[in-house]
Order: sequence, then structure tokens, then C-alpha cells
Amino acid sequence: MSPEESHLSDQDLLMAADGELPTQDRVRAEAHLAACWACRTRKQEIERSIAQFVHFQQQNLDPQIPPADGPRALLKAQMAHLTRGRRSWSAPLLPSLGWAAALLAAVIAVIAIRGLSDRHVGLSIAVSVPNPNLTPGATVLVDQREICMEAVTNNKAVPAALRKMVFAEYGIAAAEPKAYEVDYLITPALGGADDIRNLWPQSNRATVWNAEVKDMLEDHLRELVCGGRLDLATAQREIARNWIEAYKKYFHTDRPLGSDVRAN
Repeated sequence: MSPEESHLSDQDLLMAADGELPTQDRVRAEAHLAACWACRTRKQEIERSIAQFVHFQQQNLDPQIPPADGPRALLKAQMAHLTRGRRSWSAPLLPSLGWAAALLAAVIAVIAIRGLSDRHVGLSIAVSVPNPNLTPGATVLVDQREICMEAVTNNKAVPAALRKMVFAEYGIAAAEPKAYEVDYLITPALGGADDIRNLWPQSNRATVWNAEVKDMLEDHLRELVCGGRLDLATAQREIARNWIEAYKKYFHTDRPLGSDVRAN
């Protein structure tokens, strides 16, 4: 098969651009790129998109986060002032409100900075379902037989470059990576695509409807599809529309089941 007949996927190109391909795959990708104009062009487009995102973040997002040193220094100074003034607290209780106002201002400043920082690390997006305008779901052209022939159903790791793009799309470019799992809305085990339209940052702070619960639904839907009890397109559509409602429907419950409980 010639290089032009089997192009590199966007995921391979992203990993190549980010230097994350294993040695054998990297050699194969470099050989393919040397002979394939289409993939070289696509790789350049991806690299330009990443560069534009980094430039946008540096120019528009980073300046919105104020330095914390100033308010922290003010707060420390006010606390030191209060400590020195403890001896005189037996005097009239409200000799002056000046120090109290200054302390309140410092605390508010610190809280404001913490709030702004929290927005940038993702605390404002602690939902368990993705934004349908950003993550409507995307699939590849496979049928039930091809899906059920696959022995390995674990999701592939999402490349770091693509994770950054997902975080940027959701407005949490400075998110703490451990706070989120960049998850496939439609799992590849059900024909989900390696496409940004099928990826979203699922908050690890969602303690009820979390990634582990969604994994249970994905496994169960695949069992139904491969057992001939559910159409593949229906499974894809329902998990993309609202995976929590799909869970409730197929597990006949309003709350997540224990990991040791199986659906009927």
C-alpha cells in the first residue's frame, strides 16, 4: 500500500508534532511524511493551529490573571499590624475602623484573585456532561460487526497537544491536568472518533456522575450492541445526547450503581 493510500490520522500527526510518538511509530510517520504531500500539509495546519492557540493564550488569557504577590503582601502586613496591636484590644473596642477596612480589602482581593484563578483551573466547569455546542460527539464509519470484532476496548490516550486544545475550547486553558480527564463522549469501543468534537474535560470533582460511572455505561451499551439487543447508531446517539440520562435508562436507576452491580 502506497503512502498516499493510507494517510496518517490527526491523532498521529498531533503526537508527531508534540514529539510523543514511540520510536517505531515516529520512524514510520517520518517516512510517510517524506512521501506524502497531503499529510505534510495537514501537519503544518495542525502546528499552525497550535501556534495560534498559544499566541492567543499569551496575548489574551495570561494577562487576565493578576499577580498574587501584591495582595498577599498587603494581607501579611495587615496581619502583622493586628498582631502588634493585640495588647491594646482591652481599650475601647472600636477606636477606629481603618485597620478593619484595610484587612477586609486585603481579604476580598485575595478571594477575588483566588476566584479568577479558579476559573482558569476549571472550578467553574464542574459539570458532568459536556457542552453540546463544543462536544456534539463524532464517530467513524464502522458497523456493528467491526465494533464487536475488536478485543481491546480501552480508550487510547489523548495526546498532550490535543488535550491543550480541548481545555482551550472550554475556556480553561490553565487547568490543572489532574483536575480533569479528557474523555471521549462516544467511546471508541462504540465507534467514537479521535476528534476534538468528541472530546471534553470531565471534571474529577464530580463525585457522583464521574468517569468511572460513565465507563460502566459504555461497557453495558457495548454488551447490548454486540449481543444484538441494541442498534449501534442508537447507542451512539443516546450517549452523545446525554450520557447520564442514558445511564438511568439502561440501568433502570436514578443514581449510579456500585461497581459490582450489573444491569439486567
